[in-house]
Amino acid sequence: MKIDSHIPALTDDLDLTLAASSFAALGSEQRLSVLRTLVRAGPEGLSIGTLGERTGVTGSTLTHHVKVLAQAGLVTQARQGRSIICAAVAYDTVRHLSEFLLNECCADCATLTKDHDHG
Repeated sequence: MKIDSHIPALTDDLDLTLAASSFAALGSEQRLSVLRTLVRAGPEGLSIGTLGERTGVTGSTLTHHVKVLAQAGLVTQARQGRSIICAAVAYDTVRHLSEFLLNECCADCATLTKDHDHG
């Protein structure tokens, strides 16, 4: 399995466990929306208020979802003055999750077609 050079090599069982944990954190439409909004915002991130406005998720619900994503290592939170800034920091982890699925694509196919390319 090809692994991003910034992510340490893992055994297949541990890799499966880590991937399952990360995918579980993304298993909510609202959390996926929060992460996607933070990815779009870039490394500067967004204040918690702006994040809530852009996603439509507010209050304790947003706090909970950001906490779950942070525990999965997908986002960070930092106090900046009176604001809390949330940022998607785990671009390598997100890329690794997609590679986790795509690296095995067609591994058991008898024949591959030239048109089949997943990037």
